[in-house]
Amino acid sequence: MREGPDTDMATKKKQAPGVVARLMPLYRTMVLIRTVETTLSRIFADGEVPGFIHLSIGQEACAAGIAAALGPHDTLATTHRGHGHVLARGLALEGFFKEIMGKAGGVCQGRGGSMHVADMSMGIIGANGIVGAGIPISVGSALALKTRGTDGVAVTLFGDGAMAEGVLHESLNLAALWKLPVLFVCENNGWSEFSPTRDQFAAPLAKLAGAFGIPHTAVDGNDVLAVADAAARLVAEQRAGGGARVLECATHRVRGHFEGDPQKYRPAEELAADAARDPIERAAAALRAAGCDDAQIAQVSADVDARVAEALAAARADVQPAFEDAIRDVYTVASDRG
Repeated sequence: MREGPDTDMATKKKQAPGVVARLMPLYRTMVLIRTVETTLSRIFADGEVPGFIHLSIGQEACAAGIAAALGPHDTLATTHRGHGHVLARGLALEGFFKEIMGKAGGVCQGRGGSMHVADMSMGIIGANGIVGAGIPISVGSALALKTRGTDGVAVTLFGDGAMAEGVLHESLNLAALWKLPVLFVCENNGWSEFSPTRDQFAAPLAKLAGAFGIPHTAVDGNDVLAVADAAARLVAEQRAGGGARVLECATHRVRGHFEGDPQKYRPAEELAADAARDPIERAAAALRAAGCDDAQIAQVSADVDARVAEALAAARADVQPAFEDAIRDVYTVASDRG
């Protein structure tokens, strides 16, 4: 029997709840990341955040989609632009804010700050302020996971600026030789600090991965379902013993390299186009098309706003670390050796 318009409509209605069930948690994660990042931008400008911060506004779909594919025994290493990754992984919001603000109750007792957030209990093996430095850490983690006989996967996230770093090439080589379960995820936003990526690295990532015999997958990094689907497929292949994989997510960096960067090096038309690529707006449109109304979508933002406000208030009320704690876990004094 030939399907007509009524049959097509019925099919769409049946499919819509499935779309909402998959997309709504991802949308909620993206809204959380965006709200946290815009909040950090504001309090950084007010002098409440020490040091530099590098925001991931515009790249939320990458973080949400990748994290959705991970299990409790997987590990994740990230970059100086890693807030979204650790939040998507489930890092406690209060401990996160305290860490970024350098408070004693931070997840790293205020020692790490924005560029060195870690929580080993969640498999977050660290952000890193050095370009590409998290990549070999994930290779080591993958070796440990494989040696222990687990089906765990080590995910390393890096920007396109790391493609020119030798440590990436060395890590791809080891991961291929030893068939390690490393998922190399490149968030390719087209910019290496202040220069276009094309001026930094001569080859496409697909060919670099191919040189080591590692399968490469490219995806629209602003389509959260596309990222989640690709990540889930690749992680499943790795759990089955498939070895290393490379996932390249084409995305867009809305803010500058660091907060306060005026981005005078970027064409005005490129900056204007960022709004049309917004992964959160795209997801919201997909939710509406699947049957969600504006009230349901607005409730997500309201709930997230309340959570962020509560966590920020707790961080502001927390104390500064004690100075004498600065050497704790760094030096051993004679009296400690017995």
